[in-house]
Amino acid sequence: MIDFADQVVVVTGAGRGLGRLYAIELARRGAAVVVNDLGGSMHGAGADASVADLVVDEIRHAGGVAVASHDSVDNREGGQAIVATAVERFGRLDAVVSNAGIFTSIPFEELSTEDWRHMLRVHLDGGFYLSQPAYRVMKKQGHGRFVFISSSGGLFGQPLEAHYAAAKAGLVGLANVLAIEGAPHGILANTVLPFGFSRMVTETVADPKTLEETGFLKVIRPELVVPIVVHLASRACTVTHHNYSACAGRFARVFVGLGPGWLAEPGSTPTAEDIAAHLAEVSATEPFTVPASIFDEVFGVCERLGVGVSAEIDV
Repeated sequence: MIDFADQVVVVTGAGRGLGRLYAIELARRGAAVVVNDLGGSMHGAGADASVADLVVDEIRHAGGVAVASHDSVDNREGGQAIVATAVERFGRLDAVVSNAGIFTSIPFEELSTEDWRHMLRVHLDGGFYLSQPAYRVMKKQGHGRFVFISSSGGLFGQPLEAHYAAAKAGLVGLANVLAIEGAPHGILANTVLPFGFSRMVTETVADPKTLEETGFLKVIRPELVVPIVVHLASRACTVTHHNYSACAGRFARVFVGLGPGWLAEPGSTPTAEDIAAHLAEVSATEPFTVPASIFDEVFGVCERLGVGVSAEIDV
């Protein structure tokens, strides 16, 4: 059994929906959980301390250990305070589930600067403000796990969600670098792209009742997302730099692949006409590789050109 005895986990956005389920399951498995939630609306308005407090009460009544945090992730002080709560109350921090977020649907041409900044501030800036102080604690410990909650809307696209998609895709980039820099220190970083019944579903579809009648809402029960988040946050997890989709009981890796492409003759100066002539090769997706970093791509191209630079560049 994967257990979290003597481990401390921060879950942001843990007062409702999927975040609440993550917190409860982690606590059930023995983790001391920092239940963080500002208690605002799905659109990011207001605050309500009771939202986090109720989840803490639920965990404690079940025999678990938890403490509430009402700080917002959208500023540096809030992120630091969340991490400080874990360290001051429990003495360490083993895993962070960066789940806090907001959601609004706005056509791209109507998206205001404030709409854009607000979304990025909560999701992407929030991921940074939380993970940096947590990373420093984990580095000293020689152990840590980051699970960033991204979205298929970010990696695959979703209409009316340019701001949300950009913020969620940005978290993948953040996780990639934490995975690379954290590896020598026992720190792993992965993302999960969840799809489960939540306020985002019920408040953004035209007729939720119809979805319920078709059985769709039963298929996307939020509990079906929890297992992969718990695994990635655990010591049993050994993978890093990965993205996983969780939808209706199907779990799958999501990755950015690099096709073989078309390589211009060494010494030549390719033109736009050359690209047009070789576009099928440029656009081909098979066979593909999954680079572990930018250096994998660059060195791979250099190898095809017969330029041996990997041994000469200190990365």
